[in-house]
Amino acid sequence: MTRRHLRRGLSLVAALALAGALLPTASSAEPQESQAGRAVPLGELTATATQVASGLVNPTAITALNDGSGRILVVEKRGVVRSYHPQTGLAAKPFLDISDKVNGADVERGLLGLAIARDKRVYVAYTRKSDSAVTLSRVRPDTGELTELITQPHSEYPNHNGGQLAFGPDGYLYWGIGDGGGGGDPLASGQRLDTLLGKILRVDVNRACRPLKYCVPATNPFVGVAGARAEIWAYGLRNPWRFSFDPADGSLWIGDVGQGRFEEVDHLARGKGGANFGWSCKEGPVVFDQTRCKDGVTYTEPVFHYISGAEGCAVIGGHVYRGRKYASLAAGTYLATDFCQGTAWAVRKKADGTYESARIGEFPLDATTLGTDQNGELYLAEETPGGLHRISFARKG
Repeated sequence: MTRRHLRRGLSLVAALALAGALLPTASSAEPQESQAGRAVPLGELTATATQVASGLVNPTAITALNDGSGRILVVEKRGVVRSYHPQTGLAAKPFLDISDKVNGADVERGLLGLAIARDKRVYVAYTRKSDSAVTLSRVRPDTGELTELITQPHSEYPNHNGGQLAFGPDGYLYWGIGDGGGGGDPLASGQRLDTLLGKILRVDVNRACRPLKYCVPATNPFVGVAGARAEIWAYGLRNPWRFSFDPADGSLWIGDVGQGRFEEVDHLARGKGGANFGWSCKEGPVVFDQTRCKDGVTYTEPVFHYISGAEGCAVIGGHVYRGRKYASLAAGTYLATDFCQGTAWAVRKKADGTYESARIGEFPLDATTLGTDQNGELYLAEETPGGLHRISFARKG
């Protein structure tokens, strides 16, 4: 993936995919209020990325294995998942290899997401080799056997596949899909409710409701709405490449890649389904295409945005820090970066409900994903040259 491609709207999946799927549970995290109250002011905080491993091939996502071993999993665009342990490094044997099922030939296609359920079953999001449909499947890591659950045609354009998978605090699986690609939402999918493109979905993969191999939660916002896909949880998104849940309060943070004017971060309270983030009526805080706007529609504004071109080209959504090692410095701080400029962006929600943000460091260029280990400590992976980095925080001297 090139920076030029990203600026023109190809997202940021030039070999991206996979992010923190299973975050620390709310029970293992300190209350949000107590942690945030101990953090230092953003203007006094710095973040640093230290390389801990190399040799990754187009990493796209990071998630904790959450089996008590301390291992994290790093997804590679080609269809391989690698295992890393702080003491032993990258394992030689892949945790999973489904490269024969994945179309990773195009810049933003490939193995894009992975999540592990509490019952240890593994779920993957990828571009299907046979027809380039974006696909959600359950997979057996030992054999690579796939059980397809949901597919969404995505053959017109190769970009904006999305791909993030994460289990929410409600136990349901959330999946982000881009708007179908091209520039300016040519399929007009962002505001349509009859397609899964440009959406975040919420489904129950623990049960099957025939003829489906999954169930749609009855509390999804568009259940029973004529002409709408019941799986939709939120819409009006261009390419929600990475999103995550804050394990302290269950809220959802979304990094949505912009068309060329603004990169944005969105934030939703736990259980708040049905939000419309505006694409392609809006891009970030401004109107993008007036013909896509409708009277009487409420658009959910981003809580943070920055200027594409001048300040970056593709936001890489991250996580709220809830680890223990740097709790006195960064607890309650959402950390994201940008593919082209590597800025470490910090965002916090203040007591009055508004948000503050700051540049708190510089990360490697070409970063494609941030993720956490089972203790909530943060990691970052870069597309080129394929390094894995551990994130640390400090107070300005």
